[in-house]
Amino acid sequence: MSQPLSSKPTATIFGSVPPPYWTLLFLLFLCTLGFYTLHLPGTSAAFSNVRNALRFHKIYLSFATNSTVSAYLRALTLHPHLAGTQPALQTARYVQSHFADLGLRAHTVEYRALLSYPLHASLSAHFSDGSARELPLVEPGGAGAEVVRPYHAYSPSGAVEGAQAVYVNMGREEDYLALRRAGVDVKGCVAVVRRGEESRGGVVARAAREGAVAVLMYTEGERASGVERGTVMKGLGDPLTPGWGGVEGGEALNLEDSQIFDRFPKIPSMPISTEVAYSILRSLEGPQMPHHWWSDALGPKPVGVGPGPTVLNFTYQGEKKMATIHNVFAVIRGSEEPDRFVLLGNHRDAWTYGAVDPNSGTAVLLDIARRYALMIRQGWQPRRTIVLCSWDAEEFGMIGSTEWVEQNLLNLGSKVVAYLNVDCAVQGPGFFAGATPQLDNLLIEVAKKVKDPDSVGMTIYDNWMITNKVINIQRLSGVDSDFAPFLQHAGVPSVDLYYGIDFPVYHTAFDSYDWMTNYGDPLFQRHVAVVGVWGLLALHLADDTILPFNYVSYAEQLRNYTNLLHTFVKGNVSLDPITVSIQEFASAAEEAEEEAMKLREEERNSEFLVLKKRTLNDRLMLAERSFLDADGLQGRPWFKHLVYGPPGDSESKLVFFPGIADAISASTKMKRKEGEAAIQHEIWRVARAIGRASSALRGGIFTGK
Repeated sequence: MSQPLSSKPTATIFGSVPPPYWTLLFLLFLCTLGFYTLHLPGTSAAFSNVRNALRFHKIYLSFATNSTVSAYLRALTLHPHLAGTQPALQTARYVQSHFADLGLRAHTVEYRALLSYPLHASLSAHFSDGSARELPLVEPGGAGAEVVRPYHAYSPSGAVEGAQAVYVNMGREEDYLALRRAGVDVKGCVAVVRRGEESRGGVVARAAREGAVAVLMYTEGERASGVERGTVMKGLGDPLTPGWGGVEGGEALNLEDSQIFDRFPKIPSMPISTEVAYSILRSLEGPQMPHHWWSDALGPKPVGVGPGPTVLNFTYQGEKKMATIHNVFAVIRGSEEPDRFVLLGNHRDAWTYGAVDPNSGTAVLLDIARRYALMIRQGWQPRRTIVLCSWDAEEFGMIGSTEWVEQNLLNLGSKVVAYLNVDCAVQGPGFFAGATPQLDNLLIEVAKKVKDPDSVGMTIYDNWMITNKVINIQRLSGVDSDFAPFLQHAGVPSVDLYYGIDFPVYHTAFDSYDWMTNYGDPLFQRHVAVVGVWGLLALHLADDTILPFNYVSYAEQLRNYTNLLHTFVKGNVSLDPITVSIQEFASAAEEAEEEAMKLREEERNSEFLVLKKRTLNDRLMLAERSFLDADGLQGRPWFKHLVYGPPGDSESKLVFFPGIADAISASTKMKRKEGEAAIQHEIWRVARAIGRASSALRGGIFTGK
């Protein structure tokens, strides 16, 4: 037993004056108590934050009103609003006013971009019986004076006289091969093309390489008189500012610059209606059309593919000119992590009225803004900053979003948690989602909370499972919408949402409010469902203390890709580098998930734990950036992502690892050893990228665990 410090009886802390030693201990105790009172609120505060977030999630879903979304869409589609025109500016002002009237901090960012518009077009056919007629290039009854005539943006001007028509099906490599086998030469002809999955620009470029002098492109659908407008430019963003934002007074390349010239087709093209296309195809002779090219609408039996004897006269005159485009933003500042951003984006411009594409998505974005504003009035403020983004000039090649990404690349790379995209919110029945794999689990959980618009008593998740038997979340390798610059150039985790696979009035003058109310979503229930999913995804990403990313799903997806890749590589090509790097990535992903689970369960809220959570969140956020390569894809350096991006060969069967896909395609024109070496190099690039992602998840700058 130790000796007492004093021979006198021990005093209590409330007794006589304590000795200096006890005074010091008492002061330390008070300081410690004060610190934990301020910084360690304990279980009640931690659970209070969780309960508060869940309460606002329920409040958000309770604010649903179909009529409000309908009213927004009606206002947005009163007039066509093609990018660079006065009606487009008015639509931008409408969106900004809506944000501002809700009390949100709204602003507009302008860019100068090269856009393309039609001036004149004509098409006439001379048939073998000696008759001739002008073929209509506008839509009957659907196109008013304010609707732009059907055209292909960035098509060169040109005139063709007395050229025979030839049918090339969808204009793929295999289609031209079939024609060559049948003895058909397309040189000097006007190629009639049925729109397929390949980009318009890719189809026109191949036709030019095959020797065609012009292209007429039609889309089969229920609206035989509708004409699908679109762009034929290669690549994304303003063609004059490749890699940097096209700001007023900034650098812009000359139209004659070689890298600009290569982005435009070499021969003119024009979209035509199915009616016009069939009138030409029925008149063709020559070798019989392969049965799988033939449509019942063409007649009781297959017809010829040409060339001729029908002869076409075709003229197109367009202009490329500089125009001002307008991106509109609303910012809801975060309370605890204002320097971390969750972005929700939709493009606003349309070829015509745009009721489906894109303003079903715009109406949904406006309703999300309304609901968030109501929540703010009830005391809600997100943990992280939320930004609502309304892009311009997407239809010309994702120009508005790409310019903004290029201008803000450094900040986006270091501060953006995720980008959530909706283009056409509603095209018809059936919910579809695309995402980078770490967001799969979050998508599924949110789908369980939102009512299905087409099935009473069911959630979107329930209907998803019944329809597909499995949860089929698509991946984002295409350049279909504004997620492309965020993911494929900046490495930001991304989501894309929509209802319906396609719709028959795509890019035509019939994409109107009336079509939506009669066919697409008469009661606007699907719109409301998208509001629920899109807005709730953002709330989780903005409010959850630990970001709801699960990279275990990503590792499993990478394993599946590698297994599929075995069927594409042959000879002395080894996938071992990727296999080994995925094993390490899977281990790092499991470690991160285990750490996230522990931190979510942690009841205390000390400064140390806040810092630990912040550090983990940064690792989760930045891991996707690791899949970027500074040099980009071979020959296409703008595309940086080595897992998701479009293959250079549009007919490639690989929809992942675009660099490897390009090398496999290129190897068919190389000597065997040279081709194998090229493929192996791309495999190593992917392996190194996956290795970087492992290091990012672990947070270290040294190799190993």
